[in-house]
Amino acid sequence: MKKNWIGSITLLLSILLIGVYQADLGLFPKWFSEQKESHTDSLSIPKEQFLYGINVTGLNIVEGTVAKNQTLATLLTPFNVPYQIIDELAKKSAEVFDVRRIAADKKFTVITPPNSSKAHFLIYEPNPAEYVVFNLDSATIHKAEKPAVTRKREVGGIITSSLYNAMVDKGISPELIDEFADLYGWSVDFQSLQKGDVFKVVFEEKVIEEQVVSISGIHFAFFNHKGEEMHAIPFEQNGQLTFFNQAGESFKKAFLRDPLKYSRISSRYNLNRFHPVQKRYKAHLGTDYAAPTGTEIRSVGDGTVQDASYSAANGNYVKIKHNETYTTQYLHLSKISRDLRRGDRVKQGQVIGYVGSTGLATGPHLCFRFWKNGKQEDWLKETIPPTEPVSQANLTAFTQKKAEVMKLLAAIDPTVDDRLLASASKAKK
Repeated sequence: MKKNWIGSITLLLSILLIGVYQADLGLFPKWFSEQKESHTDSLSIPKEQFLYGINVTGLNIVEGTVAKNQTLATLLTPFNVPYQIIDELAKKSAEVFDVRRIAADKKFTVITPPNSSKAHFLIYEPNPAEYVVFNLDSATIHKAEKPAVTRKREVGGIITSSLYNAMVDKGISPELIDEFADLYGWSVDFQSLQKGDVFKVVFEEKVIEEQVVSISGIHFAFFNHKGEEMHAIPFEQNGQLTFFNQAGESFKKAFLRDPLKYSRISSRYNLNRFHPVQKRYKAHLGTDYAAPTGTEIRSVGDGTVQDASYSAANGNYVKIKHNETYTTQYLHLSKISRDLRRGDRVKQGQVIGYVGSTGLATGPHLCFRFWKNGKQEDWLKETIPPTEPVSQANLTAFTQKKAEVMKLLAAIDPTVDDRLLASASKAKK
């Protein structure tokens, strides 16, 4: 009896061993094979990892920030890179990226093998959108752009103190604020905004790694100032895209409203002002804009440089003749733009110099002067004629465009947070 029991166990074990062997040959019942395959799939297989387009699976990654006065050589010598390789890279880099432009506070990454501190790659990021790869094995360099997403934003807000503060609170960049101020500059006095004025704006921004790196400019805009509603509607006429109001009148003027981007007026045109330096009453025939030294000054319109010089009273100054009617002058500059000379043609918005306090000035500011028909006038009271309105032939198309834009702007609620719409597009890697 005992022998029979032992024999039965032996037989059963033999059958199981034969079954396992047959499973490997694909001869065993299907369920056994599936169980074995399932077990195999559950094993952890490391996935390949890429960084800056480099397969970094199993490699060491060291990240850092460039220190003051640090160079390509001082970045790489701690990673056992021979000076000959560094010198070769520096010579080759001129066509791709000048290594002398490596700057403090910029991010860099070094990639090394797992068992060595000798660098195989150095990656330097000159700005949030680009990176430069130094391949230390092949002594080659290439530049690439990071993957980017373009997304659309619709933002509304209510002014409680200033347009600048209201827009910054909504996360709008100073560049877009300047563009908005230029658009409405001749329609709104931004020095006398009222509490409760409303703005709305639609634009696109380029985003890389959750950081906004650029904006595409204004698509549509709205401003309610003292109860007056002003819609900025883009419409192409005569091959040029221009913003028009709801009446079909162009926002574009022959001149920008201000020679400085969004700034503060510190002193106005006054025929009997007490001069802060000369300590006597005399006419102040200009408009003063307070701004930090070095702030860019732009020509308010197209024209020809009459003077770009220096005098004891005006300091560094530029004078521009725009046409037979209008001339403008820009005083107390810290410096005049390089290569700007008498007789040069300038375009509207072109930088012609930088704010300073040269000449008779107590602090950094721009004194802006404006001539009409040879006589100095109060710039802030001047009415500049707009460019051509929507033509009769384009009126039907404009009316349709206006309805679309006004409907979209009406849907933006300025009392709530801005709406981030779905990504409009994804840039190539």
